[in-house]
Amino acid sequence: MSLIKFLKSRIFLKQIIIAVVVIVVLSFILLKWLNISTNHGKFETVPDLTGKSIEVAEIELKENKLVMEIQDSSNYNPDYPKFSVIEQDPAAGAKVKESRKIYLTLNPSGYRKVRVPNLKGKTFRQAKPTLEALGFKIGTLTYVDYLGKDEVVKLTHKGSEIQKDEALSKTATIDLVLGNGNRPK
Repeated sequence: MSLIKFLKSRIFLKQIIIAVVVIVVLSFILLKWLNISTNHGKFETVPDLTGKSIEVAEIELKENKLVMEIQDSSNYNPDYPKFSVIEQDPAAGAKVKESRKIYLTLNPSGYRKVRVPNLKGKTFRQAKPTLEALGFKIGTLTYVDYLGKDEVVKLTHKGSEIQKDEALSKTATIDLVLGNGNRPK
């Protein structure tokens, strides 16, 4: 039998029709299964969790069939309570699938500690931007008899002298004792 006669035969045409029907039926079944298994067209709305505690956020996410994933804490933000949500991804109001992870960034318990640099012997003009760049606030300036005018004699915080390599919370107020340019008596 030649190839052309075989391609024109009923057996070959019957096999081609059966193969096409099987492919169409399997494709239809596969598409229906994908629709069901992926919840096609069914979405959950992400609630607004900013400013809420971890416990409240977890309850709201469970009610919406979503999963909470806590990311590392961010810089402290005094506008939000401690350990509350300050950021979330995806954003509030977004439409997501059921069981989607919602990534939360929490407000830490306070400002992080920053090491106070040794500024003794530096001028006020050098010390001020250094402290402000680290997040500290400059408090009162006190002048004492010291030969170097506007030279830092010591740094204090809440009345006690700051020791070498001492760490204070960011935004702490540091008072400076400066020289007034007069010889000590």
